[in-house]
Amino acid sequence: MAKLSIVIVGLGSGDPDQITLGVWRRIQSAKRVFVRTEKHPVMALLHEHEISYSTFDHLYDQLESFPEVYEAIASTLLDAAINGVSNEVSNSAKVSDDHTILYAVPGHPMVAERTVQLLRERCKDAGVELQIIGGESFLDAAFTSLGIDPIEGFALLDAAELQASQLGPQLHTLIGQVYDVFTASDVKLALMERYPEDYEVIIGHALGVKGEEQILRVPIYELDRDQGYGNLSLIYVPRSEDPALRNRTFDRLHEIVATLRGPEGCPWDQEQTHSSIRKNFIEELYEALEALDNDDPDGMQEEFGDIILQVMLHSQMEEEIGTFSVYDVIGTLNEKLIFRHPHVFGEQSAGNAHEALNNWESMKAEEKRLKGTDASRKSLLDGIPQDLPALMKAYKLQKKAAKVGFDWDNLEPVLAKIEEELRELREVIASGDVEKQADELGDLLFAVVNASRFIDADPEEALSRTNRKFKSRFQYIEEQLRINGKTFDQTDLLEMDRWWEEAKRL
Repeated sequence: MAKLSIVIVGLGSGDPDQITLGVWRRIQSAKRVFVRTEKHPVMALLHEHEISYSTFDHLYDQLESFPEVYEAIASTLLDAAINGVSNEVSNSAKVSDDHTILYAVPGHPMVAERTVQLLRERCKDAGVELQIIGGESFLDAAFTSLGIDPIEGFALLDAAELQASQLGPQLHTLIGQVYDVFTASDVKLALMERYPEDYEVIIGHALGVKGEEQILRVPIYELDRDQGYGNLSLIYVPRSEDPALRNRTFDRLHEIVATLRGPEGCPWDQEQTHSSIRKNFIEELYEALEALDNDDPDGMQEEFGDIILQVMLHSQMEEEIGTFSVYDVIGTLNEKLIFRHPHVFGEQSAGNAHEALNNWESMKAEEKRLKGTDASRKSLLDGIPQDLPALMKAYKLQKKAAKVGFDWDNLEPVLAKIEEELRELREVIASGDVEKQADELGDLLFAVVNASRFIDADPEEALSRTNRKFKSRFQYIEEQLRINGKTFDQTDLLEMDRWWEEAKRL
């Protein structure tokens, strides 16, 4: 029976002097040698000792993406180990009973080598024995050349899959696989979400390779200029304790709030409870809504932060007694968003906003069923927060009732109901019954809210728009009084109404 095995060896970070004796002996004794890429300084040793090998460099030109290249390499190696070498890879190799092949990769096989990971996943099922022999990785050379002590905090990231969320200013960050300016451009964009554009980073070429090593210091915005990127290039982002950088992280916010509530924190913050700052939550929400209504980006930025602070404070109070933390809040929210968007994260589809909303409502109902929350409700109208503004609460009550058919079929009877309620209000006003007047006014407002549903207008937003119009027009009247040197005592309703009509035309 043929021996099926793949031996993976690391060629080291680049300098031929750094290749291990064990790896070199395995290369010399191997019957069949494959290398991921010929573009590595150690390949000069193989040439010097006339060691034959096959390379996969041609796949980088033939295929459209790195994942496709890595898949093709892994498949070819497995086939070679099982069936012998394909003629497409090496015409000179011969098929024998010993199908052991050697696969050489730059650096260490377990550092930033996707092909190795693919082989580790597949060899066992394919009946192929896998052996991995390490070598000096590019990390060893980087730590030495750049003066990094990884115990201070270190991250190794892949340029091809870099996300801003992976970046931590307090960590030494090495970004590998920076092959060209296009990859460097992606790195630049990710870094600029966390760092100022002029923050200095380091580009390292062929670190540890005598006569070829280059270390360039550049601001982030220059990363995608022609910096000579190649197979042995990386980008190093030095760690920083700059408060301006740390203050852009969520973890820093959590740390600050915990400090404020802690033994050495702020006396006022330490004394607060859910009840004592409940009103603050409401006030901050309305201030944020005002910034939204005014289309004020600076105001939004500040007010959204104040809302987040309220969430952080209430969560911190619960964290202190061990019920949950803000990370549990975030985790619950993420799970909810994924669960309620099966058309994005699952197998369902949604061609428009209406279908997406139906999916949301369906999954929301399923969520409640799984939690058993519906069973505890006595009424269909349960679940609407008691402290909602009355206008918004009326809107939600009507929507819930409409879902089970308690609703008019069209707008006409709704408008007729408004007229009916208006007549009843006139009658009680004429009767002088103050208590009934309030009741009938409420009925009229409730009927008007009903009309808003039929014309797809949110009543709270509609009234807010009217409030803004009123404020703007009234301020116009005040401005005209100022221009004319008058006060309200020196004018009359007729003159003010004329200015009001002028304001409407502006």
